[in-house]
Amino acid sequence: MSSASSGPRTGSRGAVRQRFELLFREVAKFGAVGGAGLLVNLLVFNLVRHLTDLQVVRASVIATVVSIAFNYVGFRYFTYRDRDKGGRTKELTLFLLFSVVGLVIENGVLYAATYGFGWDSPLQSNVFKFLGIGVATLFRFWSYRTWVFRALPAREAVASAESFLDEEPGAHRTRARAN
Repeated sequence: MSSASSGPRTGSRGAVRQRFELLFREVAKFGAVGGAGLLVNLLVFNLVRHLTDLQVVRASVIATVVSIAFNYVGFRYFTYRDRDKGGRTKELTLFLLFSVVGLVIENGVLYAATYGFGWDSPLQSNVFKFLGIGVATLFRFWSYRTWVFRALPAREAVASAESFLDEEPGAHRTRARAN
């Protein structure tokens, strides 16, 4: 009796562990693309800020738009390459919508620091730009994985359905009666 009851527990622990590993890999890939996007964002921000006479938040918005384009390519072809590729127009529209919300969050933090508190030295601008990116990244991760790059059906469900189809005719009726 104890061996029968330990089987399902081990299976459920294995499934939880597998889901955690998949989430960890997704977060790592998201982080790799996001980290590269962060560097692009900060590099463009500082270049625009030092090479032009644009105000801080305008330079930040330009940098954010460049990094959004960079990140879309990274997310679509690296992080979420195995996700549903149907409906690219809808995907891109949702990506841009959620990216604009992230842009507002990111640059809202910088705007509040610069114009609300007068913290506009290059160091302060970079600190608050970075902080805004961090807050916006949490929103973007949730929204991209939930709404933009939707998961395909679970592999386990597909494997279960395929194994059901591979069974001999009538075997599922026998198994159903046994349960």
